[in-house]
Amino acid sequence: MEEPKVVKFPDPDEQILSLFNDEKTKENGFRLLMEKYKKYVYYYIRRFVYSHVEADDLTQDVFVKVWRFLGNFRGDSTLKTWITRICITTCLSFLKKKKEALALGDDKFTDHLWNTAAETHYFSADRMEQWLQEAIIRLPEKQRVVFTLRYYDELPYEEMSKVLNTSVGALKASYHFAREKVEAYLKERVN
Repeated sequence: MEEPKVVKFPDPDEQILSLFNDEKTKENGFRLLMEKYKKYVYYYIRRFVYSHVEADDLTQDVFVKVWRFLGNFRGDSTLKTWITRICITTCLSFLKKKKEALALGDDKFTDHLWNTAAETHYFSADRMEQWLQEAIIRLPEKQRVVFTLRYYDELPYEEMSKVLNTSVGALKASYHFAREKVEAYLKERVN
């Protein structure tokens, strides 16, 4: 009697996609995807919205979108890059709607984000970390996204380019300007 063939996947994402694309194993594939990426998605979103409740809700929204569109995933990027792109668009859309709902200008909305972060005890007790987070919050939106991807996720510019559909040169410039602003802000606080 012949033993059944076992398909080995060198990449866990290939296994997830294979399971997801088969109607019999679709739910199992999605469960594996959630197990692998749920913490990543939650903490990624939390760095943008700062509120646990909002991050939790948006994490669910992201996974609903992943469920709906994973069948259309073409593999032009890694699964993580594709999910990150969904996180970014979900966060930016949420923040835009929230800013409009609160009828706040850019500076007032930045203050609102900072207050949310401070109230939810998002930061560690370390004062320098608090200043770093405040500096990041005060960056323009695009610079904040680029800085977060590069500083926290250490995402290569080429990968960021796929996530944000922006040229590598533009991303390097955005990160450079963001880093200069963050450094200047921290120097002000230290002195």
